[in-house]
Amino acid sequence: VQLVESGGGLVQAGGSLRLSCLVSGSFLQINDMAWYRQAPGKQRESVATITSGGNTNYRDSVKGRFTISRDNAKNTVNLQMNSLKVEDTAVYYCYADVVHGVYSHQFGYWGQGTQVTVSS
Repeated sequence: VQLVESGGGLVQAGGSLRLSCLVSGSFLQINDMAWYRQAPGKQRESVATITSGGNTNYRDSVKGRFTISRDNAKNTVNLQMNSLKVEDTAVYYCYADVVHGVYSHQFGYWGQGTQVTVSS
């Protein structure tokens, strides 16, 4: 199973970026998906999560600015980021709970990360 992110980059404060993550490989289903971020010198933190049924949850600092969505048919999860702030600068990681194997075990997988830099 592989998770590959795309869409990071450099943007001015107030701008927008859209991150995408594709899950590929052999598996039975994808349960929860999420975006995390890690700024230099800080711990990795959850940004937004989405269940297989589409229920979402956001950290307070991004509510109203970020939107997480997923396409179950395409095995993708997206993060639309609007009104970006300098403090949103971080490496953003995609995460997925994936069920696979003969016994349908669930494992957590991470993408390699994509840099988002917001300039003032």
